[in-house]
Amino acid sequence: MLVDTEGLYFEATRAVLARVGVELGPELFVDLSLRRGRSVFEPVRGALDAREIEALRSARNALYAERLAAGVPALEGVEPVLAALHGRVAMGVVTSSNPEHFELIHRGTGLLRYFDFVLTNRDTERSKPDPAPYLAALERARLGPEACIAVEDSERGLAAARAAGLRCLVAPRSLTRGGRFDGAFAVVDGPRELAAALAALVG
Repeated sequence: MLVDTEGLYFEATRAVLARVGVELGPELFVDLSLRRGRSVFEPVRGALDAREIEALRSARNALYAERLAAGVPALEGVEPVLAALHGRVAMGVVTSSNPEHFELIHRGTGLLRYFDFVLTNRDTERSKPDPAPYLAALERARLGPEACIAVEDSERGLAAARAAGLRCLVAPRSLTRGGRFDGAFAVVDGPRELAAALAALVG
């Protein structure tokens, strides 16, 4: 929960699918991508062949990168939370973004200096909601799940964290508000509540 880029990703995907006459609504996007971790190009499977779908994916990635390059602000209030934890606990980023998009996202945020490591979607064979990314993070941090806390903003992220045995704080963002976060350690509204919840857990 460092930036809110899902809206940009959704809009880039919707724009590309519109080129082939497919309308992607926010409800379907949230269900496919942010709840189930499935490809947002599933609606055109069967109508298009694999080569055409890959072309759409490439076009979406290029459009998304273009929008990210315009600048993505860090969420208000997040940096003080990270600064308060820096040096007290090990921190890592476990993201479903690819490395190129992640670099664009954080080119101007200044937040990565607070983290000990970053894992992108190319560091594991499976992505969230599979636990593989968090299991890889536990291995990198050399910690057991009982010693760690995940912070997520989507149902797929919560599912991945729980499957890896982690307690998970959920801070929903624009597209994930209204999601079902059963099993979350707590659901918080914004950085202030997140900071309080983390302070109580970290001690």
